[in-house]
Amino acid sequence: MRVTILCCLSLLTFLAHGQKKPLDPSVYDGWQSIGERLLSPDGKWLVYTVTPQEGDGNLFIRSTNGDYAKEIPRGADAAFTDDGRFVVFHIKPFYRDTREARIRKKTPEQSPKDSLGWIELGTDRLKTIPRVRSYKLPEKNSEWLAYLMEKVPAGAGRPDSGRISSPAKTGDSLTRLRQLMTRADSLARMADSLNRAISEIEAKGWKNSPFNEPRGRRPSGDRGAAGAAAEEGTDLILINLRTGAERRWPLTKEYVFSPEGNVLVVETTRASGDTTSKAAILWVNTRDGKTDTILRGFNDVRNYVFDEKGSQLAFVAERDSAVKALSKFYRLWYYAAGMDSAVVRADRNSIAAAIGASPNKTTPLPTERGGFTVSPDFANTFSKDGSRLYLGLAPIRPPKDTTLADFETARLDVWNYNDDYLAPAQLVRLNADLKRSYLALLPKGDARLVPLADAGCETILPSQEGDGRWALGMSSRNYRIPQQWEGAIQQHVYLVDMKDGSRTLVQEKVRGGATLSPGGRYILWYDWKQRGWCTWSLAGRKMKMITTGIHVPLFDEEDDHPDDPPPHGLMAWQEGDRRVYLYDKYDIWECDPEGMAPPVNLTRGIGRRHALSFRYVRLDREDRRSREERMFPPEPVLHDGQTILLTLFDQRDMKAGHLLYRMGTPFNPDTAARQTFSRSYEGFLKARDSWEYAYLQGSYDQPYDLYVADSTGTGGRRMSHINPQQSAYNWMTVELHHWKMLDGKMSEGLLYKPENFDSTKKYPIIFYFYERDSRSLYNYIAPQPSRASINVAYYVSNGYLVFDPNIYYKTGQPGEDAYNSVVSAAHYLSRNKWVDTAKMALQGHSWGGYQVAYLVTRTHLFAAAEAGAPVANMTSAYGGIRWETGVSRQFQYEHSQSRIGATLWQQPEAYIRNSPLFRADKVTTPLLMMANDADGAVPWYQGIEYFSALRRLGKKTWLIEYNGEGHGLTERRDRKDWSMRMSQFFGYYLKNEHAPRWMVEGVPATLKGIDWGLQMD
Repeated sequence: MRVTILCCLSLLTFLAHGQKKPLDPSVYDGWQSIGERLLSPDGKWLVYTVTPQEGDGNLFIRSTNGDYAKEIPRGADAAFTDDGRFVVFHIKPFYRDTREARIRKKTPEQSPKDSLGWIELGTDRLKTIPRVRSYKLPEKNSEWLAYLMEKVPAGAGRPDSGRISSPAKTGDSLTRLRQLMTRADSLARMADSLNRAISEIEAKGWKNSPFNEPRGRRPSGDRGAAGAAAEEGTDLILINLRTGAERRWPLTKEYVFSPEGNVLVVETTRASGDTTSKAAILWVNTRDGKTDTILRGFNDVRNYVFDEKGSQLAFVAERDSAVKALSKFYRLWYYAAGMDSAVVRADRNSIAAAIGASPNKTTPLPTERGGFTVSPDFANTFSKDGSRLYLGLAPIRPPKDTTLADFETARLDVWNYNDDYLAPAQLVRLNADLKRSYLALLPKGDARLVPLADAGCETILPSQEGDGRWALGMSSRNYRIPQQWEGAIQQHVYLVDMKDGSRTLVQEKVRGGATLSPGGRYILWYDWKQRGWCTWSLAGRKMKMITTGIHVPLFDEEDDHPDDPPPHGLMAWQEGDRRVYLYDKYDIWECDPEGMAPPVNLTRGIGRRHALSFRYVRLDREDRRSREERMFPPEPVLHDGQTILLTLFDQRDMKAGHLLYRMGTPFNPDTAARQTFSRSYEGFLKARDSWEYAYLQGSYDQPYDLYVADSTGTGGRRMSHINPQQSAYNWMTVELHHWKMLDGKMSEGLLYKPENFDSTKKYPIIFYFYERDSRSLYNYIAPQPSRASINVAYYVSNGYLVFDPNIYYKTGQPGEDAYNSVVSAAHYLSRNKWVDTAKMALQGHSWGGYQVAYLVTRTHLFAAAEAGAPVANMTSAYGGIRWETGVSRQFQYEHSQSRIGATLWQQPEAYIRNSPLFRADKVTTPLLMMANDADGAVPWYQGIEYFSALRRLGKKTWLIEYNGEGHGLTERRDRKDWSMRMSQFFGYYLKNEHAPRWMVEGVPATLKGIDWGLQMD
């Protein structure tokens, strides 16, 4: 007997230790993901961050060969020097400290600040600087690092230059001497300032001195754009990373390196209380240390930009307006190495003359009748060779009449049927429209200004990185009103001559616009009606359909919206504009832009034969400055012999992969067929100077970890190991299922099961869906509080099954199409004894929420349902507004997701038939809804309409409204709350758990913020 008891106890102990735990909400905060990812230029070093959902992350520095690793607690925002010798980064404050500061309502100045750190790769020598606001490195120079300090807190001394953490003895005599000299300089400047102040008081008397001004007043001059005194700058430090030598500039507001790092521009402010000091812009030659003042005395400076060589600088500045002026006029300033000071290249007078001389006689908009000035918001840009400077021309807007009292003036919005955009859209676009400008250029060494864009051609895309003779112009001016119900935007397409800005109409009504080939020889666009690609040759001045020789669809043949199907897209151009590469669903086609040579299937039809989709991964974007990317958005250019990265996706079994392909060589079908795996891949990046590349790899049971591969493209090396705690929890498996729908057609879906699934047990099942998610078979789902929909990992770990069926649509019946798929899926799975058919539920959000709301009016199969942000009444939603964008919802029903395919007055019965509200009396399923009062996609009142009807009918229904939240939850506190409520709701109806108080008694307004009703009765 005793032996039997001991054996039983041993077995219980084994089971207790061997059984995995279900996930619970306490795991969310610590669940990790890979954040930043950087490869050094030579590919020998990898930097990445590992961040929990809430708490302190870490920065990891590793050699790609595995012989060096360094972890920096709370490191972030990292960058390599150009030679890959150093990595520089911020060190964030402790999460607990920033949280405490928020609890105590500390000001930004009182809150914890970032530190700066850098390390020489391959060593343990780490240098840190406390209280650093920002840092910058030159793009093509490895010698210099500049960083701007935070303000010194009141009562604190100047912080040390930094501390070095290493096994060696810290500090030396030279470093201490530099620190003492810096402090001495600071004290000397303070003394000089006080002496000047005393002299001024002695000369003018205290009463007449600026120091006797009433509180709130400041001496005029050097003020910000809003008219207030400019905030005093802080210390800027320039350090030579090789020698350790430092220079310091006090009162710094902004600083910019030239691309080559040969020049540092420093903008300084005036010293508070010192009326003799002036703001200044300094040109610092980093090679010899020579400093020139190129502009002194201004109110506001913006948008510094260098040319590639660092020999030219442009910026906009305002220096002449009165302190309280309602209109401020900026000028474009220019400086080149060797000049005495910066000079004005453009102002409102020269702009007026240039517009008057323009060959384009476009009638200005009503808001442009006051003329134009230099835009302070446009990102000025030099062309690649520096021969052109691009700037923006902004309308001079009438100032507000300050003589009118606000309480005596009406506040309203005027909706006019002739407006380009609806009034709500205008309000959403307001900030962008106030900053809108038209492109113009200034040729180097030429005083003339060439306006390029205006109200008749608002978009200009220069060719050849700004150096080309021609540009692409586009205008949507004639097509903006129909966008209200069509959704898509049409464009006039123009060819623009950069010599004088004149333009030639190329094509009218091009849906989605066009692109210009990298070499500037062709304009390319997709014809949605003809379903093919067209080019317009600049040399021949004629249009050609270049894909007539391709006899497979170049459009999405599975698209089921009541609209023309979209194209699969453009891949790239061949060097010299000789060929253009285009996609079908599977393969890549090489086409002659002249339309003379027949198209060639680059992937030899392998994709279509094996249901493999090939897609090119562009890896060169990180080599371009973001300003250039915005100004000259280039199409990728490929050449024979170039190695490129292609991803593969098997449309049958959802496996994925990637391979390297050398352009100009025969495509190997055997290699391609062996390159897909039960994984998913994302986040590819490549080293600038080598074929070392990195990517994230994961699967349904493996978090997205970081891998590195080389030019062989095989055998990626795993570099990170996040979330080791996952092995202690009951995880999930996933299966791809196929079944016949009610209409006789086949569909597919994903069935998620617990890792400890037991086919002898019965499981509750939740059907979650949107449209088609089967491609996500091998995607990793991290445990986290819900933004809207169920967290599959949490529910499956806690003993639920989850099924995600694909839904296929026909025009005019989206509700019935959801019924066709979901109900057939429920019948299909009900054949399995392990499905508890009495405990099935529905869950969806947004479009999924609408489908749930509809399904509960058509079937009684389900024990419970949750519909997030559902549309209940299509007749009222049709005329509603998507408040995030301000656009009408009409296009959504006529051409897009809601798939009615007609107006409300053409087919009112279709709108009624597909609206859950009109069948609310048929509902028997308990329904939980979420509808938030700041939802910018689905009108909030849609949930209210449905709730009111169900409540009127005595149905079991609850509506959760999160204050200030939009379409999905963003505040983590709300996401945690919603996750708990959904879990309690489904637990009550599917697992016979106790009902929480909010479901039984509700939470009255008198207890709002006091009792959340989450307690179980």
